[in-house]
Amino acid sequence: MAHIDFYFATISPFTYLSSGTVEEIAARHGATLTYKPLDIMALFARTGGLPPKDRHPSRQAYRLQDMVRRASRLGRPLNPKPAFWPTNPAPSSYALIAAQKAGGGDLGKLLAELTAAVWAGEKNIAEDDVIRAALSEAGFDPALADSGMLQGAEEYARNLEDAVADNVFGAPFFVVDGTAHFWGQDRLEDLDLYLAGKL
Repeated sequence: MAHIDFYFATISPFTYLSSGTVEEIAARHGATLTYKPLDIMALFARTGGLPPKDRHPSRQAYRLQDMVRRASRLGRPLNPKPAFWPTNPAPSSYALIAAQKAGGGDLGKLLAELTAAVWAGEKNIAEDDVIRAALSEAGFDPALADSGMLQGAEEYARNLEDAVADNVFGAPFFVVDGTAHFWGQDRLEDLDLYLAGKL
């Protein structure tokens, strides 16, 4: 049975666009999945990347066009310049870490709710009420937004270190069994083919 480490940032538009699909792929191939939210800006700093605002204007313009095209292909609403982006991704990441440990709900739906709140809902996922609503919608206890913050902070930091050690440099990023790497929402088809033994 294959295992996928799913590295992502809750403020990433391409994480939003990949949510749901990675879970379908894992289920189709009987693969296990570990959600590993991380500080994407710190990852860029550690691996030679630049935050979007610091990229050349041509790269910024292409990123916006690509986001819109990909959202259109998937039939998902997306505001390429949302009201609450960037925002602090730590609180939503801590809640997702707590939910993963607690169990009892749908982690894929939780990630979808959080990322959609940013990119389609014009909501600030650094705010407790937004996080609580996402937890509730995904079948988790909303109180997880307030529990395990120290443990969440420690795992969030550890996920960054794991990502650097795993040669991860962006989000979303999928690492299968520690050896096969797939970067970006546009590589999900490759991930699917790899797990099917066709790549």
